[in-house]
Amino acid sequence: MKMNGSQIVVHALEQIGVKYTFGIPGTHTTELYDAIERSGTIKPILVAHEGGGAFMADAISRVTNTIGCMTIVPASGLTHALSGIGEAYLDGIPMLVISGGVRRDTGKHYQLHQMDIQAIAKSVTKEQYLIDSHDTIIDTIYKAYQTAISGEPGPVFIELPVEIMMFSKEIDFLPEYKLPTIQPLPLEKRIDEAVEVLLGAEHPMLFLGWGARNAQEYSIKIAEKLHAPVAVTLQGKSVFPNTHPLFTSCFIGSSAKPSSQFVLKQQDAMLAVGTRFAEIATGSYGLKNPKGLIHVDINKEVFDKNYTTKVQIEGDATKILKAIWERIKDLDITNRNIGIEKEITRLNDKYYKEWMVSKKDNIVSPGWFFDTLNKKISEDTYVVLDDGKHTFLAAELLHTHKPNHLISPTDFNCMGYCIPATIATKLAHPEKTVIGIVGDGAAQMTGLELITATNYGLSPIVFVFNDGELGQIAQFQKTPLKHKTCTVIGKFNFEGLALATGCEYLLMDNDYHIEEIIDQALKLSNENKAVLIDVRIDYSKKTMFTKGVLKTNLSRFPVKEKVRIISRMIKRHTFG
Repeated sequence: MKMNGSQIVVHALEQIGVKYTFGIPGTHTTELYDAIERSGTIKPILVAHEGGGAFMADAISRVTNTIGCMTIVPASGLTHALSGIGEAYLDGIPMLVISGGVRRDTGKHYQLHQMDIQAIAKSVTKEQYLIDSHDTIIDTIYKAYQTAISGEPGPVFIELPVEIMMFSKEIDFLPEYKLPTIQPLPLEKRIDEAVEVLLGAEHPMLFLGWGARNAQEYSIKIAEKLHAPVAVTLQGKSVFPNTHPLFTSCFIGSSAKPSSQFVLKQQDAMLAVGTRFAEIATGSYGLKNPKGLIHVDINKEVFDKNYTTKVQIEGDATKILKAIWERIKDLDITNRNIGIEKEITRLNDKYYKEWMVSKKDNIVSPGWFFDTLNKKISEDTYVVLDDGKHTFLAAELLHTHKPNHLISPTDFNCMGYCIPATIATKLAHPEKTVIGIVGDGAAQMTGLELITATNYGLSPIVFVFNDGELGQIAQFQKTPLKHKTCTVIGKFNFEGLALATGCEYLLMDNDYHIEEIIDQALKLSNENKAVLIDVRIDYSKKTMFTKGVLKTNLSRFPVKEKVRIISRMIKRHTFG
């Protein structure tokens, strides 16, 4: 049978389980889009901007068991998408990026979009592939997929020249995809060493990241068996139930909540799983080297990068935690952590109450907002964050319960992630409540992507925390510098944005209306209407993260620089 390259690509994508493609068709991809349109299992999604499309593909990989896929034109399509691809790359999220390529059979130069897109993609993808014939299409896509999901996952880039995409060739056989057999690593000795450290500790604790998301069952069992308090990273916030009595905090070190700092002072063994101890997770490295550090990760390159380990275990978190559990489940374990749950609960309750002193009638308090939201949404609700002040408020005050049910940009930390990712999450889970929480600055970056939601009949709920500033950076500026240079963004008409994109608009401007507005939003979403809520937020109270990061960074400055910066701060705040 004769097939063009685009048809062969679609066969391969169907085999590896791709459900959606995101992008904007152009001269170099019209045949590919035609082939996708004829697929029985893949739905092509038109986005407003390739950057939004990349965030959508990223979200699909985070909230489903399939891989997110982009189909874009070369040059501008790729450069527009780079932020979302970069987010996936640094956060360890698999993604397929399939780009058209200029014709290579004409000998002509200065073609439209002609540039070295392989070189552009190299810095933000695990691997780059150039398909040079019809015969290599399927093997290349299968190999690219395996690269994307293996080890520490990440995006891969595939360039498909337009003549291969368009022209037909006689094809004898279309191979099916078969998941390759992965040989297990010899881990018995390392697991025994880890168990020995944990059993010998008086105050063990767990620190869990995104890599532990599929191991919640064993994380809970191990924590309860060892009476071990648990802290999580921002990306891994949903990997352990936030209402569990052993849960302390998002983040670890001086930027964490008081409950986490309390247990950290006592800990003498730490089981860290699926975390790289990166800057955000540790609050700018405001963490002293944990005692008895057992570090479990799929990527051996992360070991001993920032903190020295006692035991290193390379491999899949679920298999390793299951093996640890099998070794300890029948043991009678006694350590000094017994009863620690009461103190964790007391400290967490005390911290939450600090955010709910009294209600205000002219602005929305974060404490009352998240307290109400926690009560209104179910454990099945998906929540998507962006990068900004709201991120760290949600990290401290929002309760999440199930793995993959909270997603956020982290190590690449790209503003503009939330709205596109919320739309993609709702696309993948139309029967679930899907909520986005985004700052006004980030909402301005990708807010027009809401047209994609209404075009496809999706009904996400987006809360825009609106204070007229780039809140997190404005706070970082205000304390040492007094001035807020280029962080005051002015008044944006979010009602106009809702009108332009076909969304319902709600205004939340005081604490007494929080419950009413959330109820309205949930009702409208259940009626299949996308909802944009303009939340006039009060950012005056600093999070533990903000306070911890400021303190940590200042403490590391040389003495002369520290004196200079503090003197300048005093002078500016005193004399103007």
